[in-house]
Amino acid sequence: MNSGDSDMHCKSSPRYLVIQLARFGDLLQTKRLLRSLQADGEVHLLVDDSLKSLAHIVYPGIEVHGFAAHGTHGPDILARVHEELAGIMELDFHRVYNLNFSGLSFALAGMFPCSTVRGYRSHRGQRLIDSWPGQIMRWTRTRALSGLNLVDVWGLYAEQPVLPERVNPDAVPRGGGIGVVMAGQNARRSLPAGMLAPLVQAAAGRVGHGPIHLLGSGGERRAARELAALLPASLRGEVRDLVGRTGWQELHDTVGGLDLLVSPDTGTMHLAAHLGVPVLAFFLSSAWCHETGPYGRGHLVLQATRECAPCLETAPCPHDVACRRVFGDPSVLRHVSGHTARELAPGCALMSGGFDELGLTFTAVAGTDLDSARRKAFRAMAAAYAGLSMRNDAEFLPEETWMQERDWMLPQTLRGRAHD
Repeated sequence: MNSGDSDMHCKSSPRYLVIQLARFGDLLQTKRLLRSLQADGEVHLLVDDSLKSLAHIVYPGIEVHGFAAHGTHGPDILARVHEELAGIMELDFHRVYNLNFSGLSFALAGMFPCSTVRGYRSHRGQRLIDSWPGQIMRWTRTRALSGLNLVDVWGLYAEQPVLPERVNPDAVPRGGGIGVVMAGQNARRSLPAGMLAPLVQAAAGRVGHGPIHLLGSGGERRAARELAALLPASLRGEVRDLVGRTGWQELHDTVGGLDLLVSPDTGTMHLAAHLGVPVLAFFLSSAWCHETGPYGRGHLVLQATRECAPCLETAPCPHDVACRRVFGDPSVLRHVSGHTARELAPGCALMSGGFDELGLTFTAVAGTDLDSARRKAFRAMAAAYAGLSMRNDAEFLPEETWMQERDWMLPQTLRGRAHD
């Protein structure tokens, strides 16, 4: 190939921009989309400045851009955004994937030709939502019966999504002991120190060696001290309190060396899955493993399964977070420690991650998942809408809450080709 041919090849390679302005965990859950686009062309990623250094660490080979997306207010905000993103605006993008439903994201989308934007777009001041994110919004009305993992929700924007099993490595212990994430962003989805301590002790028995690394933000230092004091003396000397003391690189390196990470639904949990470190997660309240569980094989989730689960995060709990109590049951602690011969207490299921053609699935290996058959039917319907063939013979049940007749009438697809 001569130099002219090489230049022509470079010019013909498509360039993509992914706008992801949400939190730590969301950045990690964008991985399937980013990997899919990398297989086809040059990928740029726009994140909040607070996550720029992390994005560089976890996504080598992607051009990362950052700007002050959070905490910026006032009438001059759009002028400031244009100034900060001037370099991006000079690039010619084949596609712009705008993943967040927010006023700022819609405003950013308006900076690009409408025909190139997928997801949430803006055209002459009007907010437009592509069919795929519109369907996802509808399906969340029946979260217990539906549930697509967020990695797949975003990954299926790509014209040629990579196979789900190629997103993250299978999880294997790394020899560095246990990591314990003290809390998630929402207190209702976390456990107090008094309930977390027995789980940590059981997990230590499961692994059988190594230190116990406590992880979290500076605001959780008191909870970390309480947890350490509640552990038996034999384990207290193993505690390494890193709460509020790790930058992104230190967190990445610590998590990457663990045998097991014990965590609620957090960004650190998704970092462990990204690195192929086994996760033992506990999901309760509004956290639902079918939507945001750790992506990959070799992970387990203790999922609270009360009739009200999953609930709405923004609504007050009328049951005083009763779903939390099951995590202190002796049967749950036995399963955490690796003694799985006996049944789990009602209100909890131990879920194991796997894959189908659509993406990540979770299957109960202990306890009961009463809605598994209906969820399989939903996934068959969702796969048909996504243009994917499923190997299994799940019954197709297009319930009205899932699909409507007009969804099949217009030339819309999940990837927005109707706008080309």
